[in-house]
Amino acid sequence: MSCVWIALLLVFPSALALAQNKRIDSVEGPTLYKAHCAVCHGMDARGSGPLAKHLKVTPPNLTLLASRNHGTFPLNLVQKMISGEAEVPAGHGSSLMPVWGPVFSQVDADRDLGQLRIYNLALYLKTQQKQ
Repeated sequence: MSCVWIALLLVFPSALALAQNKRIDSVEGPTLYKAHCAVCHGMDARGSGPLAKHLKVTPPNLTLLASRNHGTFPLNLVQKMISGEAEVPAGHGSSLMPVWGPVFSQVDADRDLGQLRIYNLALYLKTQQKQ
């Protein structure tokens, strides 16, 4: 199994950047999504990223977040999921998604930029909702 991960990390630059803990200095939602989320959730945010088939739990389709919440995009909940502050509902096991809050706050000395990154990433996901 470790050979599969090594091969995937060499093939997919986003995964390699994460593995090497490279910093993404952008605060732009689309850039952050591509660098941190697309490897699992896919460029189309539907849960079909290149690493998805190798995960124990299939990444959720992020284009359905609003429809699963009675037509309203749950901006605060999405931000909490990204930052790692959200509690995982009972029966769902542990949170398997990487927590990006600390990573986003490591850039420079300005922790407020971490919150801005989380907010912008959540806003980007709002634009990806299925109509």
